[in-house]
Amino acid sequence: MLARYYHTLRHLRPIQIAARIGRKIYDPRPVLVPPPMLRPVSGIWRVPCRRAPSMSGNAKFRFLNEERQLRFPEDWQAPGASRLWLYNLHYFEDLCAIGSSARRAWHTQLMQRWIAENPPRRGVGWESYPLSLRIVNWIKWAMDGNPPGDELCASLATQVRYLRRRLEYHLLGNHLFSNAKALVFAGAFFSGPEAAGWFDQGMRLIDKLLGEQVLADGAHFELSPMYHALALEDLLDLINIGSACGMAVPANWRDTAPRMFDWLRAMCHPDGGIAFFNDAALGLAPTLCELKRYAADLGVPVVARGRASLPAASGYVRMEAGAAVLIADCAAIGPDYLPAHGHADSLSFELSLQSRRVLVNSGTSIYAGGPLRQAQRGTAAHNTLRLDGRDSSDVWAEFRVARRARTQLELGPDPLQGLLQASHDGYRHLSGAARHRRRWQLGLDELNIFDSVEGKGYHRVECFLHFHPDWSVRMQAADCYIVRSADAALVFELSVDPKLGWYLEEDAWYPEFGRKVTNVRLRGDYQGRLPLQFETRLTWRG
Repeated sequence: MLARYYHTLRHLRPIQIAARIGRKIYDPRPVLVPPPMLRPVSGIWRVPCRRAPSMSGNAKFRFLNEERQLRFPEDWQAPGASRLWLYNLHYFEDLCAIGSSARRAWHTQLMQRWIAENPPRRGVGWESYPLSLRIVNWIKWAMDGNPPGDELCASLATQVRYLRRRLEYHLLGNHLFSNAKALVFAGAFFSGPEAAGWFDQGMRLIDKLLGEQVLADGAHFELSPMYHALALEDLLDLINIGSACGMAVPANWRDTAPRMFDWLRAMCHPDGGIAFFNDAALGLAPTLCELKRYAADLGVPVVARGRASLPAASGYVRMEAGAAVLIADCAAIGPDYLPAHGHADSLSFELSLQSRRVLVNSGTSIYAGGPLRQAQRGTAAHNTLRLDGRDSSDVWAEFRVARRARTQLELGPDPLQGLLQASHDGYRHLSGAARHRRRWQLGLDELNIFDSVEGKGYHRVECFLHFHPDWSVRMQAADCYIVRSADAALVFELSVDPKLGWYLEEDAWYPEFGRKVTNVRLRGDYQGRLPLQFETRLTWRG
């Protein structure tokens, strides 16, 4: 356990450590002076991304596929609800959801209740992340044409002042960006010297964080397609509030957005949904289609570069051949100092055929600690190899990672020959210093996967292939399986290497938080000496 803590903590930045200590010993008192004056809206506020409604009554909420009828005030901290569920309750995202105007009376009453029943510094609602999202959503609600009133303005100012002294430097990453976004929103919404201070501080942070958090190929540096979509929404929201309130919108904001669109497009399947690498699920972030609509309304260009694969800045690669789309993970688990949303999925991949997902990683449905969270982050939940029952990166607790796999892109991507090769050293600490190397070759009617596990000694190697729930798999021969779509319109053949024993197993796919769907996985099992090489082949008719 000491080694695990060492490998976890040694990557933290000094500012993270200092901020963690500071948060333990200092909790600022709320500043309850009158709020600044509102700034007149001189531009046009564009309709932001809309979520599905989460309110079906004035105290009935559905988050993460879990519905609860609440009793206030005690249920602002509802016992039995997960922390993420409570966070969603305090975000107030229904204010900006589809059909929100029909629920305006509920919203007004709910905001009044929150102000009256959540005094400063008490409960989940005053933690910096939900505080940041709520500030933005309340301001969006007001910008949508709802007069905020004196009580709401006073509460907003109190929340912003508290947030400003509780910025999440102990976490950094998307949390600190959300804090900065809330400061910019508040500084643009209000006027006067105090609001200018909020705005300037937020803008300085955004300028610094945007350069660090968006990589050369447009990827958000935490390497989760879901959080990337949220970060892109954040950037479009900042452009929206700046334009509506007559602020100068920095040119690099408009230049960065198209690169982020390019990466997100490459990380989406033909069905329009994101691929499941690291913490990723459908339903929490806006879709690519909705983000493109928002960008068009704002006059932000969406550039399609039309290439078959991504550059190597993020380490993710997309290859296409005819009706097939392959997305491969040749990436690090995330920033060394912030791998919280990382999975042990090195050299995993997902595959679609004729716009249907075929091979999928298992997804994410929970953030609470426990066996399910551990399993979803583990190597066996992904289309890759596991050695000696160990994860390629040591993921543990809810968001921690100790020892990390280092991945190297070795060949390609070559869009003409459909070749890609990479390796990782996540098992270097085991006897024999094993290294996993994988080569993908994608053609018009086949995918060949060549795996090698280099090293010495006697080991157990497991290979996992997870099928989307819409596909059935049956054995045709000892080394051959037939894979058929639910409507029988598509059929392909899967040939496996007899060096491994192969087993069909019932499994689970988690497409959304709080949702489980039964599927099957094929597991290859080898116990013997290294090195080991084997090939897996999928063939279909174009």
